[in-house]
This record gives sequence, structure tokens and C-alpha cells, in this order.
Amino acid sequence: MTGVRHHETKKLNGRPLPEGWKWVKLRELNTDSDGFADGPFGSNLKTEHYVPAGARVVRLQNIGRGVFLDADRAFISMEHFASLHRHNVRPGDVVVAALGDGARPAGRACVIPRDFGPGLVKADCFRLRLPANVIHAAYFVAYLNSPEHLRCMAEIMRGATRPRLTLDALRNAMIPFPPFDEQQRIAAILTEQLAAVERARAAAEAQNDSLVALVNAYLCRSRAVDNTRRHQLCDCLEEISTGVGYTWTQYRVMGATRDGIALAKEPVGKSPERYKLVEPGTIFYNPMRILIGSIAMIDEGEEAGITSPDYVVFRTVSRVLHPRWFYFWLRSNDGATFIRTLARGAVRERMLFRRLSQAAIGLPPWDVQVQVAEKLRAITAMRRVVQDQLATINALPAALLRRAFNGEL
Repeated sequence: MTGVRHHETKKLNGRPLPEGWKWVKLRELNTDSDGFADGPFGSNLKTEHYVPAGARVVRLQNIGRGVFLDADRAFISMEHFASLHRHNVRPGDVVVAALGDGARPAGRACVIPRDFGPGLVKADCFRLRLPANVIHAAYFVAYLNSPEHLRCMAEIMRGATRPRLTLDALRNAMIPFPPFDEQQRIAAILTEQLAAVERARAAAEAQNDSLVALVNAYLCRSRAVDNTRRHQLCDCLEEISTGVGYTWTQYRVMGATRDGIALAKEPVGKSPERYKLVEPGTIFYNPMRILIGSIAMIDEGEEAGITSPDYVVFRTVSRVLHPRWFYFWLRSNDGATFIRTLARGAVRERMLFRRLSQAAIGLPPWDVQVQVAEKLRAITAMRRVVQDQLATINALPAALLRRAFNGEL
């Protein structure tokens, strides 16, 4: 196991541990009879057990990476709570997620806050009660959430469809263990720096949200009632249904996601010549994922590519429908509502080109579309800057944690 390898080499991230540090298993820290449990924690509560008020229930959705997420609250009656005292949790306890939850991985952990009150953990969480003055809770949680530790835990999880972290694996995990005073010092620095990172992330996300709102405002204003004229989309769109042929090797393979254009994760299939050319001014989407907004466009000045023959690919008719205006409108709330009215399918809803082309929408005059399209181009450039900033900010916690557990803080 990875933890054993670290223990034998006395190295973290390929480097020796700092002077005075050592590797310890979590089970070795059980110096208190009220420490780690002998069996899995968490009660098998169901939705029907919840009541409007009473004892709190800690669930997967409450465990962030180092942060207790308080918004999604659930309660059971105090009488029910009394019968489940074995699963109780109190301020200062550490709770660990046994399962992944969306983008958040299994193994992530947080500390129960001071004002928590009576509560317990569900069966998909572990509660760890740390021995006082031996291991600092904030230091401990920071390491549990570090990329190194989460990678180690992912390697030993069980379960084919939804990997699960076992309590035994968690108790056998190893952590770099400095003296308690050093743990306190590192925890204080990390708390301050990670809080600054969160403030920066919130500011960048707010800026991004403002730009999205500005896009919607421009689109809405351009479609003022006295400005628009209804058009059949069959008169505005030209489908690209033929493959690019044997020149496919000259192009990168593109896909569409909720965030727009993206390089395809999979290589070309058995008939690459059937892949469709996507060049500047081309809009394309995955018909099976259109309901979640998997739409993309190659804009002016961007490199052409090819996309799957299963994708819907089309151009707009010049001086009737501007491609950038239509692309952003399709991705807007109005566009999403429009798409839902067209999607069909017995097993899985999809929107093929023939359904799209049969619809009609109100379009502003061409000159208005051009004016708005130029504003949308400028907003897109600003959003890319903000998204680059967010990517940098999102990488900071891992870098900070790596430095902390290398003894570099």
C-alpha cells in the first residue's frame, strides 16, 4: 500500500520528512478510550426519519474538503437520537466521507463546528474523536484533504460501481506527524492562507456571474418585442452532414461540454473520414446531451477542427442569423427552455437537426445582432481571463498543502 511505502522510506512526495517528524498510523493515535471506533459509525437513517427540528444529522453533503457545509440541514427527533447515542457527534470531532459526492471525493474530511449542538453521523460517514493535545484537528483535517492522502485512499477503496472507503483502511492510513506545537503552527498558517484563497475564489466567481448576467441582459434587450420578427429556423440554418474525408488528420478533434468547446477525450473512431468539419462560424452539439447544455461554437480567429459524426453541426445564414448571437442565445435560460420543447425520445431525450430546423424564434434585426455579437465577443474575452484566474486559485490549496506537509511553511 502507498502508506506503507511512505513509512518504509520516511519520505513524503519523494522527500525526507523534516527533523522531528515521523510517520504514524491513525490507529496508533488511539490513546483515549473515546477515540476511534471499533466498527463503522453512522446510522442507517432514511428520509422518512427526518423531522423539522431536533438533533442534527451529518450527511455526505455536509462534508466539504476542510469545511463543514451547514446549508443542507436534516434532523431527527430527540427520542430517536437517544436510541442512536453510539453514532453521536460533537463539536471538535472530525467527520470523514466514506463515499464520493459529485465532484467531492471519498476520504474528504472536516471538523464539526463549535455551535453544532446535539447530532449524529449517517452510515456513509465516519466520526473520529481525536485524543487531546496529541493531534491538532485542523492539521489532521488538512492532511486528510491533501491530494497526496486522497490519492492514497483512492487506490485502496472497494466497490466496482461506487468506490467506498472502509474504516479499516482509514485507520491504517499514515500521516506525517510533527510535534503538537508544530501542528498548531502549521494549522494556523493554513487556516489563514486557505481563507484568503476562498475569498479570492468567491470574488472571481462573483465576477464571472456578473459577466454571465451581462450576456443575458444583452440578449434579452436585443429581443425586445417591437424589435423582433419571427423566423423559421429552416430558413436560417444550414446543416453540415457530410464527413471531412481523408483530410481528417489535419485537424484536432473537438467536443461540446456545458462550458463550451473542448478537446475530445477519446481518439477518433473506426471511420475518421466521417467526422464533420467545424470551422469558424460553426455551431455544434451532442444531441444526447443537449438538455444539459453541451453546445459549442468555433468563433472567428479560432482553429478549425473535426467532431463526431454523431454530433449535430450547422452554420447560420449570413445577414439573417448571426452565429455568435444564436450560440449565446441557445446557452441562455430562454434557449434552454426552447430546447426542452423540442427534445424527443422514448429512452433518452435528444434534439436532432430536423427538430431544430422545424422550430421558429423571434430574431432581432441583423444590425442589432451584429452589435450584440461584438459585445458578446468582448465579454467572452473577459470571462476567459476570469476563468484562468479561477484555475490558478483552485490550484493554490493543493500547493499550500504540499508545502505544509513538506515542512516548508
